Amino acid sequence: MPEFFSFISEILWGSLMVYLLAAAGIWFAFRSRFVPFRFIRDFGQSLKSSRVAHSGALSSYQALCLSLATRLGSGNLAGVAFALTTGGPGAIFWMWVSAIIGMVISFAECSLAQLYKERDANQQLRGGPAWYMERGLGMRWMGVLFSIFLLLTYGLVFNTIQSTAMAQAVRYAWNVPGFISGSVLATCAFLFMLKGLNNVARFMQWMVPVMALAWIVVSFGVSLWHANLLPAVLVNIVKSAFGWQEAATGTMAYTLSQAITSGFQRSMLANEAGMGSSPNAAATAASWPPHPVAQGFVQMIGVVTDTFLVCTASAFILLLSGTAPATTGAIGGTQLMQQAMVSLTGNWGAGFVAVIVALFAFTSIVANYTYAENNLIFLRRNSARNIWLLRTAVLLMVLMGSFFSLPLIWHIADVMMALMAITNLTAILLLSPVVRLLARDYQRQRKLGVMPVFDPKRYPEIKRQLAPGSWDDIPRS
Repeated sequence: MPEFFSFISEILWGSLMVYLLAAAGIWFAFRSRFVPFRFIRDFGQSLKSSRVAHSGALSSYQALCLSLATRLGSGNLAGVAFALTTGGPGAIFWMWVSAIIGMVISFAECSLAQLYKERDANQQLRGGPAWYMERGLGMRWMGVLFSIFLLLTYGLVFNTIQSTAMAQAVRYAWNVPGFISGSVLATCAFLFMLKGLNNVARFMQWMVPVMALAWIVVSFGVSLWHANLLPAVLVNIVKSAFGWQEAATGTMAYTLSQAITSGFQRSMLANEAGMGSSPNAAATAASWPPHPVAQGFVQMIGVVTDTFLVCTASAFILLLSGTAPATTGAIGGTQLMQQAMVSLTGNWGAGFVAVIVALFAFTSIVANYTYAENNLIFLRRNSARNIWLLRTAVLLMVLMGSFFSLPLIWHIADVMMALMAITNLTAILLLSPVVRLLARDYQRQRKLGVMPVFDPKRYPEIKRQLAPGSWDDIPRS
């Protein structure tokens, strides 16, 4: 069974996904006239100007922290170790390249999610890929397919990975049995599942920055403490990225392919750009300025934070320690990070990594559940019975992951990521004329020196696709 999913993953990633992601990023960069990069100063302004939540909506800051909660998981530690194992140091370079591409894709998908948002029965803003597939493309069947993929991926597969990484990190640091740490994790996650979207978002807006900063500050601090080794590490990353070190042995092409594939895979697992997950958070926000593009800018910050800061910090620790062996399974990635930190800092490093992994796992599981419940609402299967079934399934997968070592789950995760991404990227490419229109509308108003405000009346064809009232009650402060 592991061999089957590994084979499918190699086909999807080696023959399709890397090219699809690269093509989509380049396409949207040109279609938007590079608006995501030309107005980079608007990133902070869009975030700063929307810190207060409005009725039935999250603030942009809360939506960003919610999306970061799913991004900041074991993929930022164990996933980086796996990338180094399978693709060598060069995989880190391609992670950075993938992140630049991912920023543009995230801009497109999150702008679309904000445009096609709607209010649920409780007047809470909802949206995401399933919504823009139904409203923008008129293909509800595609939205249903995507929602099923997301429910399986974020409700089941990813939560198992998170709990496995947490249980192994805690066991390595303090010899705590998996059934104890897993039970505590499941209990804490369950309590927050009951609190609802707004309460979860309020918790994430302070918890996510604290845990992210803790890892970034400590990891980069340790790296700077060994600054004399950093130039060699950076040179190694660049040389390995293009297979220059293997040119003499005739394995340059294979090494380059492995580095690119591993870098793109682990980048997507970490920053999720193109998968269609973060748009579920972007749609819940009341953007300021009141324009879909503003939320696209905000969510690009998540890609930068995740890949260029958190994942890079993890990579530096692994490469500086010199403990990364040539063959290490993904399941051992967390322990590999702990060993690397211990070799650089002392015994306290294992405990510090365990705490970070536990926090990352907890926030990811809670946020993953909010995404799954959001798509249950799209499927119109959000009865009390079905919601409790979803909660039960999530908790069972958390417990299962903490009790058992499941190498197969990483291969399944790669396949599910690819299926989600293929569906989502197909949709946003079909909707690229809308992305182009939104980018130019924003650019036009910025050139006029006025605050960009999206007015659906200017675009009757798009207005007919929008949910009634979704852009009629634009917040003015």
